[in-house]
Amino acid sequence: MWMIYIIGFIISLGLALGLTPLVKKFAFAVGAVDVPNARKVHTRIMPRLGGLGIFASFIIAMLLLFPFIPEIFTLREVNFIKAFLVGGSITVLLGALDDRFDLPAKLKFLVQIATACIVVFGFDIRIEFANIPFHSYAAVETWIAIPFTILWIVGVTNAINLIDGLDGLAAGVSAIAIGTIAVMAFVMGNVMVALLCLLLLGSILGFLFFNFHPAKIFMGDSGALFLGFCLALLSLLGFKQVAIVSFLTPLILIGVPLSDTMFAIVRRWMQKKPIFSPDKGHLHHCLRELGFSHRQTVLIIYGIAAFFGVLAVIQSSAAMYNANWVTFVVICVMVFFLQIGAEIIGLIGKTKRPVLDFFGRLRMKVGEERGSK
Repeated sequence: MWMIYIIGFIISLGLALGLTPLVKKFAFAVGAVDVPNARKVHTRIMPRLGGLGIFASFIIAMLLLFPFIPEIFTLREVNFIKAFLVGGSITVLLGALDDRFDLPAKLKFLVQIATACIVVFGFDIRIEFANIPFHSYAAVETWIAIPFTILWIVGVTNAINLIDGLDGLAAGVSAIAIGTIAVMAFVMGNVMVALLCLLLLGSILGFLFFNFHPAKIFMGDSGALFLGFCLALLSLLGFKQVAIVSFLTPLILIGVPLSDTMFAIVRRWMQKKPIFSPDKGHLHHCLRELGFSHRQTVLIIYGIAAFFGVLAVIQSSAAMYNANWVTFVVICVMVFFLQIGAEIIGLIGKTKRPVLDFFGRLRMKVGEERGSK
């Protein structure tokens, strides 16, 4: 399998490098382009549909490798692969149509729900057991498992779209998250998840060669929705048994888009603005306002995503041995750095810095006490 992993990664990487320029020409030919406006960073018309290059590279690589893969997958894992391919195909098609025709948000949402239902009801993919922090594995009732699984798939499918605001940002963050899942899959011995992750990783890195600043092509919704869907399924399912999910690990894996969304909701609520109204207060906007260049901003967010990835690996490994104190430490570290980082960057607001203000007052008080002595 190690040879198959390496060859699969190289094939998908090479395919993405070769197919992406063709996708770029196709996007211009059909008019799937992104026109600059006040909220966007780029200043010239850019081709979309980059997700087609990622998807095509992944599918072709998988078809080429399939005859050489040992028959070691269980029936449930085969169903998961089928659900992955069918759901991913529908998602890419939806995104590609949106890249060209700018589909209504309600229509996209309905199709995403339908796709999630196909995965859940058509292929019987759902959460069956949950490893909740400070609690052992417990069976999840069907009436809870089905809606939660559908909600998770739809929510994470859209998560990557929220950070797709700079060249190479969404692709790089997705690559880091999928690479993290691959590491956990290797550690826990899940051949199927590891193979899918490496094929995806090669496809993303090949596309990223053309997407990193200055980008020659955008992934568009075809890429953002597809990668979100992939993360939803890969992070939802366990890495030792397909049916088991750790309650915390998937949330950490998508920590960058999840935290950015959370702070955006808080920020708009405090400013008495509609929660879904667009603004320029997202993580990448704030970093640019602090004076970081385009590339520096992207690399900083890559670092944040890698930090979340390390936490996910630590927490997932601890969950295998029921080391709940590690989970508690991970939660505390994550929440602390999220809050401090948000206040420094200004994700909530320029003047809302309760934790930093508290430490400032504490430092002044300590200084005064030392001065009085």
